[in-house]
Amino acid sequence: MAELDVYPPDERECTRCGRRDVRDGETGHWRIVTEDGEKLAGDPFCVHEWDVTGNYNPFDPGD
Repeated sequence: MAELDVYPPDERECTRCGRRDVRDGETGHWRIVTEDGEKLAGDPFCVHEWDVTGNYNPFDPGD
């Protein structure tokens, strides 16, 4: 059986509250996007619904 590499998304946005995150390439953790010194954290009580579409393929590095 062939081994597959999985490539996580680089960014995500909540369709409910607008929270935006980017993946830290060094640690592999998500970080809240900051614009003009303000974190785009959205609603802290939101059960985030991330914008995931059929265009994203976790097995394709997209290079």
